[in-house]
Amino acid sequence: MKTSIFLFIGLLLLSCSAVNSQEVAAKASSLPEGTINVVSSPDLYSLTMKWAGEYNRLNPKVKIQVTQGTEAGIASMLKSGSGIGFVSNESDPALHSESALNMVVGRDVIVSVMNSKNPFLDEINQKGISPAAFARIIESPDKVTWGDILGTGQNVPVHCYIVNDASVITGVENFLKANQHMVNALMVESGAEMTAALQKDPNAIGFCSMVSILDANNQKMAENIKLLPIDKNGNGNIDYMEKIYGDLQSFSRGVWIGKYPKTLSGNIYAVSAIEPANENETAFLTWVLTDGQQFLNLQGFSDLVSSERQTQLDKLTYKPDTTEASMYNWYNILKVTLLIILAFAVIGFIVDMMVRTRRRKTVVLPDSAYTPSPLFDEESVIVPKGLYFDKTHTWAFMEKDGKVKIGIDDFLQHITGPISGIGMKPAGVKLKKGDPLLTILQKGKHLLIYSPVSGTISDYNHNLSTQSSALNAAPYSDGWVYTIEPTNWLREIQFLITADKYRTWLKDEFSRLKDFFATALTIHTPEYAQVVMQDGGVLSDNILAELGPKVWEDFQTKFIDNAR
Repeated sequence: MKTSIFLFIGLLLLSCSAVNSQEVAAKASSLPEGTINVVSSPDLYSLTMKWAGEYNRLNPKVKIQVTQGTEAGIASMLKSGSGIGFVSNESDPALHSESALNMVVGRDVIVSVMNSKNPFLDEINQKGISPAAFARIIESPDKVTWGDILGTGQNVPVHCYIVNDASVITGVENFLKANQHMVNALMVESGAEMTAALQKDPNAIGFCSMVSILDANNQKMAENIKLLPIDKNGNGNIDYMEKIYGDLQSFSRGVWIGKYPKTLSGNIYAVSAIEPANENETAFLTWVLTDGQQFLNLQGFSDLVSSERQTQLDKLTYKPDTTEASMYNWYNILKVTLLIILAFAVIGFIVDMMVRTRRRKTVVLPDSAYTPSPLFDEESVIVPKGLYFDKTHTWAFMEKDGKVKIGIDDFLQHITGPISGIGMKPAGVKLKKGDPLLTILQKGKHLLIYSPVSGTISDYNHNLSTQSSALNAAPYSDGWVYTIEPTNWLREIQFLITADKYRTWLKDEFSRLKDFFATALTIHTPEYAQVVMQDGGVLSDNILAELGPKVWEDFQTKFIDNAR
């Protein structure tokens, strides 16, 4: 009932938005019907093209014209009064003063990097570098040594490079709480120059945007470049809550959950001289804030949390104008009417309960009157015969043509609840058993899943881009994820679990799962303990669905990763 009321009110608000946007739509009538004009700053061009390509694939009747432009070019577009711009540089006031729409659609992360062959790599990974130490390095170039930073005595100077980009420089200044004249680092003009500088100087470090040193084709850092751990709390040690630098997936989760310094994470904006002029533009921006978020991580950026997405979506679904007062009054009348109906319903229910109580004072409600939440146990899990299962909860099956089809198992989808999106790798990517395979998304929360076998991806399930619910409804059929050309199938299946042994193994997994939640909920959300662990220690179905990102993070590291 509650859901229906909220849906009804939401439809009313959408109706208000449609009425209020008529004048705006008239101003954009010069655009060709069904065409969206998009201009992107150079650093966001690859991401914008990915968004445009995926959206056009899902909506072939909508044409998106993408142009790469400078900040001056985007400002000029805003003055002309047509099109949408994607920008990440917050320092140019022209892009904001000329924009009627100023909507955050993602995060552009500034990272500290180093050479993976740095001779002090082990000490750096253990201790990290604190903001105060970074400030010393930049303020006094060629005077600070690795011995000074790590407390180990080596007299080797630390050189620091920064990409000469306004947003990067501003982010580093804010991170170090320094004025611009204090930033005395060596400037380079691009991520490629940063990579070259660090490769030539293994003792150096640098600051740049993540996307500038990420190879979008294989989702890996540039050769011999790795993330430099930041000792965020300055205690001289990389604590458990700071261990996010091992791989890109862990880092992305760390940024999302707040383990990374916020001053090094800037906004990506959608800007426009006028509010979205037609339903195509509105639909595209809505998609960018929902299903399109999964492509941010794949392109080296960070997605928004669910509450942030909703805040930005509100900018697209409600646009007050001169008719606002009358619409507001009409809305209030409807709200009062609904409240009166609800009040009568409550009164009627109370009266009915009083009458029933008088008639049957001695009657006790049977146990069947209580309807508990759906339970999750061994009998809930589907286990098809003929499949091989991995301990990280994936499955593999060799087709007649010799290719191996893989996906997630039914056990995992019962835990996550409804899956809202999936991040997949493209065809042609080579994998080893245990490599990151895909990312499951659920209301902005993430789980990284690992490959059960080695090989090359030959195809992926394109339908999952728009119907990720198939992972829940049919994980072994319509919800398959990849087909892979295996390279070591006969050896690797010896380490997988056959279907007949899977049921026995599940008993231990349920015990491990209960132990995990007993500990995790006590630490993070004790108020959910009764919901998740019902009487007798029985688990509820879709256990993780309503739990926060910290529990998901712990489930990743302590349950999924520990099984590898």
